[in-house]
Amino acid sequence: MEEVILVDENDAVLGSMEKMEAHEKGLLHRAFSIFIFNSNGEVLLHQRAFEKYHSGGLWTNACCSHPRMNESLSEATTRRLNEEMGLACKMDKVFDFIYKADLDQGLSEHEFDHVFVGISDEEPKPNPEEVAHYKYLSLEQIDQELQDHPEEYTEWFKICYPRIAQLIREQH
Repeated sequence: MEEVILVDENDAVLGSMEKMEAHEKGLLHRAFSIFIFNSNGEVLLHQRAFEKYHSGGLWTNACCSHPRMNESLSEATTRRLNEEMGLACKMDKVFDFIYKADLDQGLSEHEFDHVFVGISDEEPKPNPEEVAHYKYLSLEQIDQELQDHPEEYTEWFKICYPRIAQLIREQH
């Protein structure tokens, strides 16, 4: 049984709860999102496996998940990026945000999301239980995709991608 860490608006731990129950009740819990860029500045996106408990078949950033109790964010991001995409690279935390969104299957996300960025030219080896497909797109291509087909992307991606894109554009 997988649990999530329940937190308050300051990311202070309140306890833990079984993952599905937390998503059914829409309780605030700790999460992370990882954005991986290649050396061409393209973003690694993946299509969530169609069998996922929510948002199956939607496109999103390289990796999104939840840390375990007593696991640091660094340990959790390293573990999940390897489990989901078969990748390992240095990652830096760039910001956090809180969001709440209604999802399919009668579930909702209410997450304190820690956002990380890394650079890798390694070829992903995705876990088919997590990932249906993957692709690399430029910021301009993603901007166009989100304008033309927002329904094909996860809620958290649509919320945090503009801030990631702004950070990257400011660096170049």
